[in-house]
Amino acid sequence: MHKHLIVVTGPSRSGKSEWAETLAIQSKKPVIYIATSQHDPTDEEWKMRIQKHQKRRPMDWKLLEIPIELTATLQKISCPNNCILVDSLGTWLANLLDQDEITWENTQKQLLQTLQEIPGNVILVAEETGWGVVPPYPVGRTFRDRLGALVRHLGAIANRVYLVTGGYVLNLTELGSPLKSE
Repeated sequence: MHKHLIVVTGPSRSGKSEWAETLAIQSKKPVIYIATSQHDPTDEEWKMRIQKHQKRRPMDWKLLEIPIELTATLQKISCPNNCILVDSLGTWLANLLDQDEITWENTQKQLLQTLQEIPGNVILVAEETGWGVVPPYPVGRTFRDRLGALVRHLGAIANRVYLVTGGYVLNLTELGSPLKSE
């Protein structure tokens, strides 16, 4: 278990990013914010979402836009004096959906290993998927299954896991019992 790893998960528009930002502020450390989205200059709605996030963040936070090379970036910037906030793992994973199963398993394994070795605080935002209908198309099922498994693996090594839903924050680490990893 990594004593400074926090996972914040929840459905869309639940406030998980806001809670993760609150935790980063509470760390009282310089924050490095890693945004995993890719910019599409033609998508006005996406630009509005990004702007909303940007307005909420303190100006002194360092921003890194890392859509693919998350693990390598974490290895380079790890420092016990920083708080690293990654928003979000679902977007990062979506950027890697073209990886075959073996490549994805290696990517996931490298991320998990790196997260266990980082000496500083790391807060990860991850979407909850799979609470509804099984997607009728293969790439949707791949996304859902990979993200669900990744969040479960992260929960096994995290110090704290929060679920944000319905306008409430639940500390699953205090309220729940962990399952053994698959």
